[in-house]
Amino acid sequence: MKLFFAILAVLANVAVVGLVVVWIGSRFSDSLAALRHRIDESLHGYEYWIGFVVALVSTVGSLYLSEVEHFEPCRLCWFQRIAMYPLAPILGIAAWRGDRAIRPYAVTLAAIGLPISAWHYLIQNFPSLESGGSCSPTVPCTADPLWVWGYATIPYMALSGFALIITLMVVARSNDRSDDFPEVTP
Repeated sequence: MKLFFAILAVLANVAVVGLVVVWIGSRFSDSLAALRHRIDESLHGYEYWIGFVVALVSTVGSLYLSEVEHFEPCRLCWFQRIAMYPLAPILGIAAWRGDRAIRPYAVTLAAIGLPISAWHYLIQNFPSLESGGSCSPTVPCTADPLWVWGYATIPYMALSGFALIITLMVVARSNDRSDDFPEVTP
């Protein structure tokens, strides 16, 4: 399972980098603009469903690692969970109802979790940056019982999930311009 979660994180990173490169490149290249158009058309209407699956797998994955593998979450892991866990029901309900108005809330939660994950991953790789406060002696933030391929850790996986959710919401915003899907209002 740990390898499976690491593979998903790497795939999420490939998707984010690919979408960002195509997005930026589409401003300068007609072929990338055509590719962006094809990607937008193929993702159209599915951005929230994919975001839901990413958040759900991230949530189930973190619960699996703590409850089945018995990895005790550190303080920063808890903060990441606080940002990720609500994304699964929020994006699931939004996808089911076709509620595009939820996008700013999803982006806000993911934008809170992303820098926490980035900081956590950074102090795992450079423990001297941790000058106190965020970790406890019993569950240090610099330790991670899961190191796949020498770089894929739990914070790396969370970072990948948050980045993909934000990217999908940006694509959804772009697709809203040509949307024939009515926005649900409260």
